[in-house]
Amino acid sequence: MTAPIFAQIKQHIIANIENGAWQEDDKVPSENQLASQFSCSRMTARRAVTELVEQGILERSQGLGTFVSGLKSQSSLLTIRNIADEIKERGHGYSVQQLALTEIAAAASIANALDLEVGSPVFYSVLVHCEQGLPLQLEQRFVNPKLVPDYLAQDFSLQTPHEYLSKVAPLTEAKHTVEAISANSQFQQQLNIEASEPCLQVLRRTWSRQGVVSFSRLIHPGSRFRLGGHLKFSK
Repeated sequence: MTAPIFAQIKQHIIANIENGAWQEDDKVPSENQLASQFSCSRMTARRAVTELVEQGILERSQGLGTFVSGLKSQSSLLTIRNIADEIKERGHGYSVQQLALTEIAAAASIANALDLEVGSPVFYSVLVHCEQGLPLQLEQRFVNPKLVPDYLAQDFSLQTPHEYLSKVAPLTEAKHTVEAISANSQFQQQLNIEASEPCLQVLRRTWSRQGVVSFSRLIHPGSRFRLGGHLKFSK
């Protein structure tokens, strides 16, 4: 199935950077030039360029144009902890239940999150990560098969999806949305919680340099989980 035009433009730009045709600080074609080259609207070209700017692959300079950014290492761009490591570092036992690992057709919301067309095949996994035998996180993950073709062949009792994806499609960016939710009956059963238990939901999109790798819904029982962080600012 042919990728959307904006995705083709992104792939074209990334390919030119990766094959060395466009070096760091080189100016890339304007939105008008890209629109003409791909026979599309300027709005479509703008979307492609804007997403690459947001990913840190390109950078805009007011009045001058858009340029190739300096490429940073994965660790300087993004740190996402592996839940198995977090649990083990607390000295607790980690276990996992795999509830689903299959291919499905992408609904509109999933297709949009993965930059695919509606109905495109995507890989889908459902895991319950447990601490000391108690469910700590329900992970529903949708994966772009174009970037991770062997996802369904993995045994996630041996490594988490996060560990696997970090190896085969190193992450350069992630976006999170965090909100409190009430668990439906299915989530209550999967997380072994009462109907009155509030939950914390994290929606996460992750990118590699080739595009959107996965979209995940992570649901945690409120009584067993909290988010925290430590920011340090240089003077």
